[in-house]
Amino acid sequence: MAKTPVSVEKLIEEFGPHPAHTPPGGWVGRDEPDKLVKTHCCFCGMQCGIQLKVKKDQVIGFEPWEEFPFNRGKLCPKGVKRYLQGSHPDRLLSPMKNVQGQGFVPISWEEAFSTTINAIQEVQAKYGNDSVAFLSGVSLTNEKSYLIGKFARLALQTANLDYNGRLCMVSAGAGNKKAFGLDRASNYWEDIVHAEVILLAGTNVAECSPITTDYIWRARDRGAKLIVIDPRVTPIARTCDLHLPVLPGTDSALLLGILRVLIEEGLTNEAFIAEHTSGWEDTKAAALALSLEDASRISGIKVEDIVRAGKMWGEAKTSFLMHARGIEHSSKGVDNVVSCINLVLATGRIGRKGCGYGTITGQGNGQGGREHGHKCDQLPGNRDISNPAHREYTCSVWGCTDEELPGKGHTAPEIMEMIHAGEIKALVSICFNPLVSLPDSNFTREALEKLEHYTAIDFFLNETAHHADIVMAGSLHEEEEGTSTSAEGRVIRIKKAVNPPGNAKADTEIILEMARRLGRGKFFDHFKTSEDIFNELRVASKGGTADYYGITYQRVEDELGVFWPCPEIGHPGTPRLWEDLKFKTPDQKAHFNAVTYRPPMEEPDTEYPIVLTTGRVVSHYLSGTQTRRIGSLVDMCPDPYVEIHPTLATEYGITDKDWIRVSSRRGDVVLQAKVVTTIRPDTIFIPYHWPGKKAANNLTIRFYDPISGIPEYKRACVQIEKVVEPR
Repeated sequence: MAKTPVSVEKLIEEFGPHPAHTPPGGWVGRDEPDKLVKTHCCFCGMQCGIQLKVKKDQVIGFEPWEEFPFNRGKLCPKGVKRYLQGSHPDRLLSPMKNVQGQGFVPISWEEAFSTTINAIQEVQAKYGNDSVAFLSGVSLTNEKSYLIGKFARLALQTANLDYNGRLCMVSAGAGNKKAFGLDRASNYWEDIVHAEVILLAGTNVAECSPITTDYIWRARDRGAKLIVIDPRVTPIARTCDLHLPVLPGTDSALLLGILRVLIEEGLTNEAFIAEHTSGWEDTKAAALALSLEDASRISGIKVEDIVRAGKMWGEAKTSFLMHARGIEHSSKGVDNVVSCINLVLATGRIGRKGCGYGTITGQGNGQGGREHGHKCDQLPGNRDISNPAHREYTCSVWGCTDEELPGKGHTAPEIMEMIHAGEIKALVSICFNPLVSLPDSNFTREALEKLEHYTAIDFFLNETAHHADIVMAGSLHEEEEGTSTSAEGRVIRIKKAVNPPGNAKADTEIILEMARRLGRGKFFDHFKTSEDIFNELRVASKGGTADYYGITYQRVEDELGVFWPCPEIGHPGTPRLWEDLKFKTPDQKAHFNAVTYRPPMEEPDTEYPIVLTTGRVVSHYLSGTQTRRIGSLVDMCPDPYVEIHPTLATEYGITDKDWIRVSSRRGDVVLQAKVVTTIRPDTIFIPYHWPGKKAANNLTIRFYDPISGIPEYKRACVQIEKVVEPR
């Protein structure tokens, strides 16, 4: 049957004119935006500036924002594609109910709210207030993080609130507080450029925070030396001056060895140590108690390379140390962090140009999200929920009594353990996907199936939300006003570009409505805008270590971000901490922390002889809920894989692209091999962004740092075998 011809006029109307019919210069723009909205990328802690192109209430593209000082228009592969998620067909457009035999069916907001509130009230009446838990995410704005902390405690009236930053930054935060009394990178990134030596410990910056690489290369152009501690030759390590391929889980032994070299070679700054620090003698004794030979044997690094690293670091006049999940995702994460800080303090190179220390934030608002109240032990301003004076101040801001404010709750992994044990019966979550992101996925799946009620708030139906009774359709990053805080400690503006589509609602609107229906509106009804929430956050943070009081929406816009602490309106902000060498500890000194090496939870044996480590790839973000829905990012890395050294591959008869079953004591995965020379011969690597049978967390272990509660993601013992391609 012949097709009806389409008129040229119709084609031009739909697609624009043919190039031959356009004026000089090319196509007539058929998608010219109605407006450009200056905001920020949502896909890592760098929070790069970006301009979103908006047409007919849809984000249709982006333009570089060259004036924003951090990235100056540069973006990574995720950044240039982040705008594509909003129009994805999986986007949740209305609340839904999980109906047995039918799956998820759309419902009204009235039914979604009433079902959730009734279930919460029934569970709490039967089992007590703390039988309901709230799990939050740090891709949320500061305003939403603050609001959720207040909501969980004063509306849900539960102590059991925590966030997915528990899986990211808590070891860094705890280590920073122990050493400095404050949890923030000590310097803004511009100081990296002026360092003579840069030490990167467990941070694959080229894939996890690519724009940071630009700062490192600018320092390299000025002659800086680069040391990289990582079991893999990551992209940034390919041209470094010294690569230390540490055995996963043994970082503290290596760092103790480097500190010993500083001591033995006379490269410590004794004047700085005496005047501005405490705890040095115990720390020095702990370092000298581990011989270089033992440090080498444990870590797998040659003695001569440990010595070379110590001399490179110690002899520099300026230096910058940065670390991330590679050392923090560990049952010894806090030990690893303070071991890094000990190297900085031992040389006294902090608080001045080119001399500093940075904890690289992983999640979008991993910095601000851990400051203002949705951690189980925290109140706004990074106050301690167990401290009577901190509680009293927060109660004065919130208008509640101390009896109305719950105490310290449990961490996110502990909450999942309590769900599994039947101690927590109902759950509310927002932008958190624990079925993919928590260790031992099979255990998490079992726990979720035991809940009496679960409501999930999100913009996509993530893998965890498949277990929910009610799913509330929430908002994307660009669908609400707010602020975020970058890895540098720079508070920036998140601008609303479009409205939530269909019958979806802004997250803030959902939380406030739930508070009203729980009969606790008196604590929340004064919030009419996101700026109202931020202004209360400012007051609640005043006098805390994370003091935002002097920061306003207008200042953030006018100044392209303001660095906290900023205690007064006229205060300029603090890009570089510790310039006066007065720290936020009770004695105003930086604290050394003595570390004694502890072995990992699992050691290789005849049954499980290989060490597994995990991490990210440049094209994906966290559990992949967003990036696995952006086609061009999926094309870059469609599936996870097993990086394996040729020596180990040969031992098992494995060649590139063969299928391998990797098994631990918790579960297994079947993935293709990627045979590379850039990994230790006793170690394999699997990226962790995928769910189900592809999830690296089928293999990882439910073992946690005793201080931070972070899981042991970077080391598990496994066995491998070549298998046929799965069908």
